[in-house]
Amino acid sequence: MKTILANDGIDASAQAALEAAGYVVDTNKYEDEALLKRLAEVDCVVVRSATKMRDPQIDAGAAGNLKLIIRGGVGVDNINVAYAESQGLVVRNTPNASTNAVAEMVLGHMLAACRHIGQATHTMREGQWLKKQFTGTEIAGKTLGLIGFGRIGQRLADKALALGMKVIFHRRTQNFVYEGCTQKSKEEVLREADFLAILIPTAGAKPEVGAEEMELMKDSAYIINCSRGGVVDENALVDAIEAGKIAGAGLDVFVTEPADNQRVLSCPKIVLTPHLGGATAEAQARIGDEIVEIVKEIL
Repeated sequence: MKTILANDGIDASAQAALEAAGYVVDTNKYEDEALLKRLAEVDCVVVRSATKMRDPQIDAGAAGNLKLIIRGGVGVDNINVAYAESQGLVVRNTPNASTNAVAEMVLGHMLAACRHIGQATHTMREGQWLKKQFTGTEIAGKTLGLIGFGRIGQRLADKALALGMKVIFHRRTQNFVYEGCTQKSKEEVLREADFLAILIPTAGAKPEVGAEEMELMKDSAYIINCSRGGVVDENALVDAIEAGKIAGAGLDVFVTEPADNQRVLSCPKIVLTPHLGGATAEAQARIGDEIVEIVKEIL
């Protein structure tokens, strides 16, 4: 009987489906040496963002029974994919399940930032009524610029177009056609965007949007990052907001998680959520369904 370790948890419906199919599902949380030991004993490990599958974890699993690593989510930056595959392991993710949830989260951050929803909530709870100070801006008629234009970017574009926005995007694929949207260079997207959303699956050695990129943007622009921590330079973002170079931001992901950059956490013009992009009941159920299908296919 094959065993699946869901080290970061799994939707209850997916666990029930796997157990009904004859698999043993371990939902305990293992760390450090205990994780290494358990990886050698299981056939599959399912991780989210918390558990890192680096070389030591891969070596431990490959030396035992481990055959399959599944990332319940889009990106696989917490897994050394090339090394895992070189050791004979299969690595899969669930790229479709959280598409709509993340697109809605970006839209939510846009509205929360430009209508000062977070700040207004906080000050009202302190007994203040700052109606005049929190005049916002509408998104209808504004330009949404997207860096990265995969599944999530396209779903977000559909929603933005329905709300009366103009959508421009930058992606590596040249001459990419998407109805109602215009492909442009990265520099053009930065210069023209009223709202800039970064939707790339992995963070590189250098932030995709740093001080130089922010300098190109409108002073009235908002930056939204619900993709990966590190694609936006956090300190440069706070500098730009404090200098009046950027109007505000929304962050769902951070360089370090849990977030510990006090400049970011204390900046009132940044809307903050603790990596909730795919955290909807619907998305979790879809992720679970994809995990079940992958397990059945590979194991």
